[in-house]
Amino acid sequence: MDVRNCRGCGRLFNYLQGPHLCPACMQKLEEKFSQVKDYLEDNPHATIPEIAKDNDVSTRQIEQWVREERLYFSDDSPYGIGCERCGKIIKTGRFCDSCRNDMANTFQNAYQKKEAPKPKSSRVISERDKMRYLDR
Repeated sequence: MDVRNCRGCGRLFNYLQGPHLCPACMQKLEEKFSQVKDYLEDNPHATIPEIAKDNDVSTRQIEQWVREERLYFSDDSPYGIGCERCGKIIKTGRFCDSCRNDMANTFQNAYQKKEAPKPKSSRVISERDKMRYLDR
């Protein structure tokens, strides 16, 4: 059992996995998420600072939800977040499509099985290559 302090309120709680928040703070965070999601349905072209100001949520938390693919910017929205690898503006997630494909190809190449080494060609053993014994 792992006991930790909540990053939201400072209380001790039994930590299992995920963010270091107690169940009460996690519930509050989920309520904020629902509030932000409803706000975005009414205001699809809102920027991250506008969303944060109107919903009393940090911009960092909103960006985290976008990176977790829980929130996304609409396709016609001029706003987005930067790809973590190349910096290209994306609507949701951590990486743009081209970086995601490049990394997937890199991982596939890394996990491909190497070909078994070819057995050495069997040489014809000549009389000269044989072992010799000396008679006494």
